[in-house]
Amino acid sequence: MAIIGKIREKSWLMLVLIGGALMAFIFTDYNKMTGNVESKYGIGTVYGEKVKEQDFNRDVEMAQLNADRQAQQQQQPSKPVDKAQVWKMFTDRLVLSAEFEALGIDVSDNEFDAYLYGEEGFDVLPEFTQSFTDSATGMFDKKLLQSRIEEMENSEEPDVQQQWKDSKQYYQDKIKQEKYFAIINQGIYVTTLEAKNEYVAQKEIKTVSYVVQRYGAIKDEEIEVTDDALKAYYEEHKNEPKFNNKVASREVKFFDINVLPSGQDSTSFDNEIATLKEKFIATSNDSLFVTNHLNSDFNFYSSTHQATYKPDSDEKAQQRGLSYPAAMDSVFTNAQIGDVIGPFQDRGVTRIAKVLDFNTNLLSVRHILIAAQRMDTVAVGIAKAKVDSLLPLINKDNFFEYVMNYSEDPGSKNTGGEYKDFMDYEMVPEFSNFATDEPVGKIGYVQTDYGFHIIEVLDKKQVKYPVLAVVQKSLVASQETIDQTDEEVDNIIYLLDEKMSPIENGAEKVAMFDTIVKENGYFARPLQIQDNGPTVYGFNSTFAEDKILKLAFQTGAQVGDLIDSPIKENGRYIIAVLSSIKNEGILSFEDAKDIVKAEYIQAEKVKMLSDKMYGAKTLEEIKGKLERVNINKGELTFANPQITGAGFEPYVVGTVFAGLKDGEMTNPIKGKAGVYVVLLEKTEKVPTAANYQAEKDQMLASARASVQVNLTKGLAKLADVVDNRRFYQLGVRR
Repeated sequence: MAIIGKIREKSWLMLVLIGGALMAFIFTDYNKMTGNVESKYGIGTVYGEKVKEQDFNRDVEMAQLNADRQAQQQQQPSKPVDKAQVWKMFTDRLVLSAEFEALGIDVSDNEFDAYLYGEEGFDVLPEFTQSFTDSATGMFDKKLLQSRIEEMENSEEPDVQQQWKDSKQYYQDKIKQEKYFAIINQGIYVTTLEAKNEYVAQKEIKTVSYVVQRYGAIKDEEIEVTDDALKAYYEEHKNEPKFNNKVASREVKFFDINVLPSGQDSTSFDNEIATLKEKFIATSNDSLFVTNHLNSDFNFYSSTHQATYKPDSDEKAQQRGLSYPAAMDSVFTNAQIGDVIGPFQDRGVTRIAKVLDFNTNLLSVRHILIAAQRMDTVAVGIAKAKVDSLLPLINKDNFFEYVMNYSEDPGSKNTGGEYKDFMDYEMVPEFSNFATDEPVGKIGYVQTDYGFHIIEVLDKKQVKYPVLAVVQKSLVASQETIDQTDEEVDNIIYLLDEKMSPIENGAEKVAMFDTIVKENGYFARPLQIQDNGPTVYGFNSTFAEDKILKLAFQTGAQVGDLIDSPIKENGRYIIAVLSSIKNEGILSFEDAKDIVKAEYIQAEKVKMLSDKMYGAKTLEEIKGKLERVNINKGELTFANPQITGAGFEPYVVGTVFAGLKDGEMTNPIKGKAGVYVVLLEKTEKVPTAANYQAEKDQMLASARASVQVNLTKGLAKLADVVDNRRFYQLGVRR
């Protein structure tokens, strides 16, 4: 296995092995990847049936289209949609559709039209009130929506027709869902007895004194632990919920070896930076110097305001990558044009900056957007006429009102159209030029690619942010250091293979892995991966995630399997072992051993501490028997099982409320933090209420607020939703 670590030294052997591996892949694994997995799982299952990949892909496309439109409206760059979120919504819809069918929930054509157009008691949907508004009244216009639907239905473009079909299906499903949860909500109720119990739990107060001896008073090493004792404890307690594994999963343990620069590398780098600064000071062509990849890893140059830098406390500057450490703000604002500042550290890189200019205006405006794409001449004409009719009517006193009634910019409408404290380069040129050139209080309009903007200049602040030319370098390991790290990786993988291979028991192999990793100064981290929804965290590349998934789930995978070769990723090597396979149901002793050991040690401590407490008549007597404990006081309610000075202790609080009388003292109680003895000083009873309607209403509202989330989760579990997308892509059989 570990021979792979040395292949780089024997290029001829590499060619032979790669060639053989490709042949094996072509004639064996490929057939498995394209046949068996797809026929059994596809990309996932709901109620044991494969979901349709094309349906999911269409949902992804629709979600991306909506995200792109929203980003465009908010004048922000579009981002890829979260496919995991789309998958959840997709499978939730499939699960709920089965419920709708079973209950006969449907939507008639008349009901759909009423819902869509806000008739027959339905409210107009917010997305329609924003997009289909009469320009004169500012109210929802049914005819505009009807016209758009007819346009999409009769479009010659199949994609547009499909968009309407998908939209119609979305709103039909939404209506069915509202009906379904309305039915469910009608079945939720709270009895008077439940409301009364809640009232008492909230209002009844018990004043107590207590002592607690925390488990840390006895070191774990003082407890004798043997395999026989652990197995006996496991057999006695294995049917408890803590040992019932509800979700099948696999655990991988991994550690990484980082390729870090040596001390010599750091010295060489410092000398390089010093030379680079001298050349930067001397150059008369900043643009050529900065964009030369030999001088800088960051080749952006502009002498205009586009290269304005701000402190990294400014979120927008951080997003653009044009920021400097906030601690250096005074250095930059006090600099002169032509000064070269640095070197300084900034987010893991070393930078040197030359001051080219200063940007001095921080602008604030409010605007009304009348949307019209510049290329759409008809829309532009309509929008321009609307601007001409509105502009004479608008002044500083009614501007907010006109924003609310007419603006089509969702990014600013809720704030009265305001954009505060922006710099000229942050907006499109026409917008920025108006804000820069016109005086405060001026109201006018400009046309941009988004449409027409009726703008009022609100404020201009004098600031001083530098326009910079920046060279940037990263300290990286030299080839000599890389070679030394490679050798270190080879040695550890050889050692692991040598020590683990002769061992037959998987758990013992994993124990050997842990021992060697620890002895060599590394730290192994566990990673749990669920069978039905494999998600891998802690890695920066799909390649690394795929290697981990294959190690854990490839056909024939067994506990103790060591990864065939280290994973190289972003300046580190990752070495992993399959450490556990946990099936659904009661955990095996080996899988539960860590839990068993912790529980057993705590149980032994409970016995030892309880023995010291038993027989005492008062808390003072217990205090005298124990070390470093105090008598504490607190007030308890059943609804909030917290103990003053000790934290969340539901079992202890429950014991106090389980019939203990005023003046009585409990026996030692096993708590989360330690062993308690509690004296009940007094109980403050609550008066009987005339009714418990307030508690009933609150409990009912709480139950109904959570019913949709909880019910959807429960149905998904009942449907045994399997997310097989990653396995499907990898060709992994489970």
